[in-house]
Amino acid sequence: MNLFLSELSKFYANENILLICDGAGWHKSKNLKVPENIFMEHIPPYTPEMNPIEQIWKELRTHGFRNEVFQTLEVVMDRLSETINNLTCDTVRSITSRDWISGLN
Repeated sequence: MNLFLSELSKFYANENILLICDGAGWHKSKNLKVPENIFMEHIPPYTPEMNPIEQIWKELRTHGFRNEVFQTLEVVMDRLSETINNLTCDTVRSITSRDWISGLN
């Protein structure tokens, strides 16, 4: 997470960044080094509907991982790659967009 924050900060060096995070341990680690141009806020616990990535996981499970037994981890990874690559920008936008995020009414 420190590497991610550092790279994000460098890439947007002239911008202030509001980063909305869930309650993952690495988002709240005492060893976390948050650059000065990044401001972190956390969504309330037990609110997956507020976390757009949860909708992506749901889409991946629905379209790539129904009740099925995989023979190897490689087959799982291939399926995951295939399912992710089949996501279109429009699909991602439609399942993750929220009025409170995009400002749409």
